[in-house]
Amino acid sequence: MRPDPITVETIIRETAEAEILPRFRHLSAADISEKGPGDLVTIADTESEKVLARRLTELLPGSLAIGEEGVSADRATLDLLAGERPVWIIDPVDGTNNFANSVPCFAVIVCLVQRGQTLAGWIHDPLANSTVYGERGAGAWEDGQRLTVRPAGPLAAMTGSLKRSVRRQLADRLAQGESGLPTIVKRYRCVGREYMDLARGQLDFVAYGGTLKPWDHAAGVLIYGEAGGHAAMTATGAGYQLIPPSASGDILLAPTPALWTAVGALYG
Repeated sequence: MRPDPITVETIIRETAEAEILPRFRHLSAADISEKGPGDLVTIADTESEKVLARRLTELLPGSLAIGEEGVSADRATLDLLAGERPVWIIDPVDGTNNFANSVPCFAVIVCLVQRGQTLAGWIHDPLANSTVYGERGAGAWEDGQRLTVRPAGPLAAMTGSLKRSVRRQLADRLAQGESGLPTIVKRYRCVGREYMDLARGQLDFVAYGGTLKPWDHAAGVLIYGEAGGHAAMTATGAGYQLIPPSASGDILLAPTPALWTAVGALYG
């Protein structure tokens, strides 16, 4: 049994309205703490995660929930992803540093997985009150409209985001007069909002490196694939996977396998 996607969307929206939006730009010093150097958590993260975990597991009897903040306290909860029971993965405030610093770029990310496979994903922008949703085999959607990636074009006409070291290399190549290179934009510092723009066709490609945490990427990779895009690890060409986890390396998302290869060549 899969839950009604609109009901899940409603739960996410109502939680954001009750627990996240009232706290945006109204946090006290006591409402913000550090999990690690530069890694912030706010009362909006912890309280919205509790509400989402409760309401989503009530919606789908027998399901479990793990959240970014819960995993931070006990990493053993990640073992639930390999079990038979469906599991909700929750990032209650993606872009916490933006949120804590009053930058209007953050999102709520939720996905449903079972036996290591992502079944559905939702990414919600609380400020715009918009949600992008994807279900395996059923497409990607926003406000009842099916989403598709932007049609493939020449590399020079593409816009995307790559890690800082590659951005610097491309800036040097442009300064030397090289043509045919894509437009590179800065990171949003909120992967959820980047995944939303990828699915809408407002970004053509993005690459992520380091530790590919499931609450950051499982929903977005599914949604992008359902919108017609191609996502794979740059080192192996394999898709993103939860079990065993794609724990490190770079994942690159682009509209087609051919453009994935072309963008991947920029890493050289």
